[in-house]
Amino acid sequence: MASRTATKDIITLRGSAAIVSEFFGYAANSMLYNRGGVYPEETFAKVKKYGLPMLLTQDEGVKTFIANLTAQLSDWLESGKLQRVVLVIMSKATNEVLERWNFSIETDNEVLEKGVAREKSDKEIMREIQAIMRQIASSITYLPCLDEPCVFDVLAYTDKDVAVPFTWIERIHKVDTLVSYKNDEWDEE
Repeated sequence: MASRTATKDIITLRGSAAIVSEFFGYAANSMLYNRGGVYPEETFAKVKKYGLPMLLTQDEGVKTFIANLTAQLSDWLESGKLQRVVLVIMSKATNEVLERWNFSIETDNEVLEKGVAREKSDKEIMREIQAIMRQIASSITYLPCLDEPCVFDVLAYTDKDVAVPFTWIERIHKVDTLVSYKNDEWDEE
């Protein structure tokens, strides 16, 4: 089962854990290839997936990272414990975040809790994935070029009670707020 929901500029893929985690692996490869500066173009090979030409990394370290990532995402998806996945592209020199690609996850609790099956044809699922991959590709054309060497990381937002695999780093973030505003008195000085 998979469906596409367009809300503002968001498209959400709903489907089985295997479909969604596999999709994220291909989407991550697409973003890493198309956002020059992360990995050299020549380290990707063309394959056909979802009826589209896709580029997959041939770098063994990145392939292993993405394989481990998608396996873990699948586990969290099956248990309904994953809310969001974010692919972050950062400056290699400063670690400044340059881009955040957010993928929101919505769990169908009826399927999870009651085992209710939702049926969609493979053809319909493929059309929906194609639409999302095209949206990613078209979004990239509007972004500024990354003119410096970059690295990437993936953040997974899960339920608090989820055990973090030892190969992952658990980060707890503190968020500070700052409000800036213009004071009319400044104009008079």
